[in-house]
Amino acid sequence: MPDHDYKNQIEKYEYISGQHGGYYRHDFIDHAYLYNLYFPPEEVFTCFKNQIHDLVLNYPVAQDALASLVGRLINQKPEHIVVGNGAAELIKIVSGQIAKKIIVPVPSFNEYVNAAPMGCALEFPLEIPSFQLDVDKFATHVIKTGADIAVVVTPNNPTAIAVPKSDLIRLAEKLSGHDCQLIIDESFIDFVHDPDQIFGQTSMEDQIKKYPNIAIFKSMSKAYGICGLRIGYLLTTNYKFAKAVRQGVHIWNINGFAEEFLRILPDYRDSFIKSCNQVKKDRDRLYKDLSTFLDLTVYKSDANFIFCKLPNTGLNAPELTKKLFIEHNMYIKSCQGKTMPNADRYIRIAARTKEENTNLIAALGSILVDKTK
Repeated sequence: MPDHDYKNQIEKYEYISGQHGGYYRHDFIDHAYLYNLYFPPEEVFTCFKNQIHDLVLNYPVAQDALASLVGRLINQKPEHIVVGNGAAELIKIVSGQIAKKIIVPVPSFNEYVNAAPMGCALEFPLEIPSFQLDVDKFATHVIKTGADIAVVVTPNNPTAIAVPKSDLIRLAEKLSGHDCQLIIDESFIDFVHDPDQIFGQTSMEDQIKKYPNIAIFKSMSKAYGICGLRIGYLLTTNYKFAKAVRQGVHIWNINGFAEEFLRILPDYRDSFIKSCNQVKKDRDRLYKDLSTFLDLTVYKSDANFIFCKLPNTGLNAPELTKKLFIEHNMYIKSCQGKTMPNADRYIRIAARTKEENTNLIAALGSILVDKTK
């Protein structure tokens, strides 16, 4: 029985645009939320089915055991790890309970600012129109404002632009000694563009011993395709910071299915790498196809989505998003709610399968009317 009541596609759009998940129940193509559609493999679901009674009927493990499971996956010590019910739980604790003043380059993932108490969050504008982070200017501003938490999302959401590792190291060095914890959110790091990168080399995880003022945040939902399981983690050698976050999570914050996923995940490392490579291929093809539209500014992506600026005339982002849904039953992300100039001219498009991306290009072409390069 449906849990909704809409009479036509317009009402369906109004309903969907007010939701934050459960999209699979409503029969449309979701180019808004950010998934790895090629992982996990079917064997993982078979494992869940075979253990369904134990996973449902028993208490899951608590934080120490969870940290050991993640530590085994990323080759880090459990005492440096806090496991969250998605990265969103950890963000809520840090922004809402720990930070006295948190600063975030914008546009970015809104939750870091939204979770902070009124007056406790500062926004630092990225360079326009490149949306690059000038880490030297950012460090100066962090120190000037006395922020105790600074956040860098890399690759960024919604821009899909990664900050070079050398820049992040320089930023960590500049903030060292200023009583500021640098959070580096690497939720999309597995999709970084350079095909010659060794898996994991772009991550800052190998720098945490040298820079205890760094804390890596990672949502596992995006890269591992497990949005419904809700797993994220924090990694830092700052014992005081880790302890403060750990005290904010409740004893059984991760359910049995998520625990089992962490237990078996190391067995599927090769499948995971292969899935990320396929996502990159789909994304690169989508980037190429989007770049054929006249006057559409398409940003090179290091994530599993594409960031675009619409021309200054014609449909804006909310109008295009609505028209695409009503006429073609496809949903993309309008960036109107992001903090940046002319936010209503920007869209974010999640890369899906080759066929779905091709259908999206055709649908956009019918709306943008022969405006191709």
